[in-house]
Amino acid sequence: MARFWVCVAGAGFFLAFLVLHSRFCRFPVLRNFTFAVSWRAEEILYRLDVGWPKHPEYFTGATFCAAVDSVNGLVYIAQRGDNIPKILVFTENGYFLRAWNYTVDTPHGIFASSTQYEQSVWITDVGSDFMILWLRGENGTGPAKFNIPHSVTLDSAGRVWVADRGNKRIQVFDKDTGEWLGAWNNCFTEEGPSAVRFTPDGKYLIVAQLNLSRLSVVAAPPVGSIGECSVISTIQLADQVLPHLLEVDRKTGAVYVAEIGAKQVQKYVPLNSYVPPFGS
Repeated sequence: MARFWVCVAGAGFFLAFLVLHSRFCRFPVLRNFTFAVSWRAEEILYRLDVGWPKHPEYFTGATFCAAVDSVNGLVYIAQRGDNIPKILVFTENGYFLRAWNYTVDTPHGIFASSTQYEQSVWITDVGSDFMILWLRGENGTGPAKFNIPHSVTLDSAGRVWVADRGNKRIQVFDKDTGEWLGAWNNCFTEEGPSAVRFTPDGKYLIVAQLNLSRLSVVAAPPVGSIGECSVISTIQLADQVLPHLLEVDRKTGAVYVAEIGAKQVQKYVPLNSYVPPFGS
């Protein structure tokens, strides 16, 4: 045991010597070493809320998506399966409220948009019809072309961010005209993104990669620039969890991840409890 502590003390003394030598003698090897360590370090921004939901037994199918009604403190979950409720409603604290199965057959996405006067929930379902305001792209790999466009989100500058899953990139468009503004390719060499959402302060994007079972926190670019993708932090989930779509609470910043492999929805909360309003 004494030998172990002697080795530890020796290693500490050696590192301290290198630090002082580098500071006063500009030793290049240590500068390279220090850069490598800091480059690999990741900032931990979220933690798993292990107590959410209070009653996970209500997850009886493949959980495809989640939506958050921040005004009323509600979380909507859509799941697929035979003879089960397709929509589940929980509180933000994880208590089950109700479920329904009418009007929904095979849900794929869900979005909540509410005011203090009206609650509104939108569900994308197989066979649904929508009015097209503008249409961009076709199947392909070039700019403004897609291969499994899987998730869409909007930033405070009026840009539409599309998770182009099959092409392993995120493409960006003007929300009014549909003009192609650019793309991120460098962050998704292993697998394309399956979901993308902004944090309430607009500083980060939360990105899911389905088959890698991974969540990434990516730095958002400034207004007027797309730039390069830069991953700030990652959350590696268990194998075969398969995060399909996710949603971010615009009031608290909590992230709800629908996992079709694990057949559950998990909640991640920011370590920094204060989150500025979206677009501030």
